[in-house]
Amino acid sequence: MISLKRPKEIELMREAGRLVAEAHRRVREMIEPGITTGEIDAAVEKLFDDAGATPLFKGVPGKVPFPAVCCISVNEEVVHGIPGPRRREHGDLVKVDTGCRLNGWCGDSAWSYPVGEVDALKQRLMKIGEENLLLAIRECGRKQRWSEVAAAMETHVREAGFSVVEQFVGHGIGREMHEDPQVPNFVSSQLKRHDFRLEPGLVLAIEPMVNAGTKNVRILKDHWTVETKDKKPSVHFEHTVAMTEAGPEILTAL
Repeated sequence: MISLKRPKEIELMREAGRLVAEAHRRVREMIEPGITTGEIDAAVEKLFDDAGATPLFKGVPGKVPFPAVCCISVNEEVVHGIPGPRRREHGDLVKVDTGCRLNGWCGDSAWSYPVGEVDALKQRLMKIGEENLLLAIRECGRKQRWSEVAAAMETHVREAGFSVVEQFVGHGIGREMHEDPQVPNFVSSQLKRHDFRLEPGLVLAIEPMVNAGTKNVRILKDHWTVETKDKKPSVHFEHTVAMTEAGPEILTAL
């Protein structure tokens, strides 16, 4: 069941969103050759701890509980990468996804960062991925139903010659990280059955994942990290977005 948020509740979510945005600001400053994904994760964990916020990802149940505050995925890794001692190299493409609960309300955001100069394919992939997220947010203010937004997102990616990840989708968000509805970045028979209206009070984590090659992915032996089957790079961009009487508002922007 979709839970619509009151304006006062959206303001509380904005506070969590600002903290997540600050986490990404710090990550952006840290990304450089030689940094480890574990060091990035530790910095975000300290930020959340100092602010009295609860990280959303750490301890999420699975075959093994997720062990970190951030999902950090590199190059062909799509989502849910586990931070550790790996040092990043010039030309890497690093995706950082993190979220927190502050005063009972959640914020969630992901971004893709280049390490130094990346090649032309990764540059274009990043451009299309970020454009796709911003297109979705803009269209939320113009369309009546999510399926119309998803169709525009899918078309944008396919016209660029890239593919949309279909095994993982966005989601509603509020007091919990994952709430109804599911928010796919493509159109399917399932979406047509579970389509929803874009109305004030709706808060969504919109998160396109775009692959340079095949849309097909696999989960690695750590039970979490998802990578492209053809080992081509992938990007991930996400904002928490609230629908208001004035239109869509990004809650995880600085």
